[in-house]
Amino acid sequence: MTLNLAGIALKAQRFNALAEERGIMVATAESCTGGLLSAALTEAAGASAIFDRGFVTYCDEAKQDLLGVPADTIRRHGAVSRETALAMAEGALANSNAQLAVSITGIAGPTGGSPGKPVGLVWFGVAREGRQTRATERRFGDLGRSRVRHFSVLTALGLLERGL
Repeated sequence: MTLNLAGIALKAQRFNALAEERGIMVATAESCTGGLLSAALTEAAGASAIFDRGFVTYCDEAKQDLLGVPADTIRRHGAVSRETALAMAEGALANSNAQLAVSITGIAGPTGGSPGKPVGLVWFGVAREGRQTRATERRFGDLGRSRVRHFSVLTALGLLERGL
């Protein structure tokens, strides 16, 4: 299996240029991607002009401690849910100097899925100062862990670009 890492790099560079042009700083809150989005955004020289910070909150406690996701949200809806993705994005925005934040929480596999939340299910949240926080669901399918994470980063970059 070959992943198109060059595609991620190009998309990240395009986003970085647009964000810098608009004077927007970004923060990330990642779970299933484990920092891959932050790495993509900071790969290009000059990333400090647009990247404030990244939160890798793989476990539920980290989501609560670092982002302020209510324990009740995770208990009622699960770590992989619309509600958690929204709270993660809002927490990243609130706990940073950024004006735009994105969150990623999902089930990359190969285990962890269920009939209601299958492997490949990923939720994204986008929070921007002065705007309503939005969530997006993607069901990539059981493509393998690396591909689910890869497509999650590509999706998050697209959502960030639209958030500008």
